[in-house]
Amino acid sequence: MDYQQILNEIRSELSSISYTGKVASYIPELAKIKPDKFGMHLHCINSGHYNFGDHNERFSIQSISKVFALTMAMSLLDDELFKRVDVEPSGDPFNSLVQLEYENGVPRNPFINAGALVICDVLISLLKDPKKDFLNFIHKITGNADIDINPKVFQSEKKHSYRNAAVLNLMKSFGNIKNDIETVLDFYIYQCSIEMSCKELSTAFMIYANGGKRLFDNEQILSSRKVKRINAIMQTCGFYDEAGEFSYRVGLPGKSGVGGGIVAVHPGQYTVTVWSPPLNPKGNSELGMHTLERLTTLTGLSIF
Repeated sequence: MDYQQILNEIRSELSSISYTGKVASYIPELAKIKPDKFGMHLHCINSGHYNFGDHNERFSIQSISKVFALTMAMSLLDDELFKRVDVEPSGDPFNSLVQLEYENGVPRNPFINAGALVICDVLISLLKDPKKDFLNFIHKITGNADIDINPKVFQSEKKHSYRNAAVLNLMKSFGNIKNDIETVLDFYIYQCSIEMSCKELSTAFMIYANGGKRLFDNEQILSSRKVKRINAIMQTCGFYDEAGEFSYRVGLPGKSGVGGGIVAVHPGQYTVTVWSPPLNPKGNSELGMHTLERLTTLTGLSIF
């Protein structure tokens, strides 16, 4: 498979595509990002790296961080974790309170905000230094100790986190948050504020494509059983209330973030990250969705 030729074809197609998406503005610092930024990086298990555009420029990973948090929590708690958060698609917006009220404070899955906040609460209870440990985990799976948060994004998001605070208070009333609300919220915003490039995210997600092993030294980070489960949750819940559309159009497990990034995994084959800040009404990168659909169409390969 000539991946670079396929990426070059996708790049040439992009010049003729107009987009209607909008850069996320509810976090003011994200609204400053230029909408014409675009990067793509594919990391093939067998043949290496292929890319174009702004693939080495770091951006705010936002909800993509939820996959790393879930991975850490599953490593520490295993199936006991899922007494506090379910694994079902939500069908509602990622920051909905209505569903949470109906379901007695148990979030539908770990990738909507409520579920991710429960995961943060779990990690705070189990880790000695959650922020440091979280960053160290990302350093470990990328082999890059330079990755850090963007302090401006962190402060900007913290000033506008009223809805997530409301979600936490509602879950606390049902007994599903054990730690101080401000502490949980601070850790959640911290992980969302981490900046990574398309290349770094493709390297980090390689453990989900490579049976739980780092590709660069074959170290087993996660059991293959847990990798299977995380990939399944990404497939069914990784795109807010547009997960079905992504499965239909792209056919890969993946996770998006409102910073404009999308990472997708073809188990046993490759990881791929795209970054394009303008979002569709569901909160997913408009051109990112299109690009990944073209990738699986032009290669003729998906998990289905």
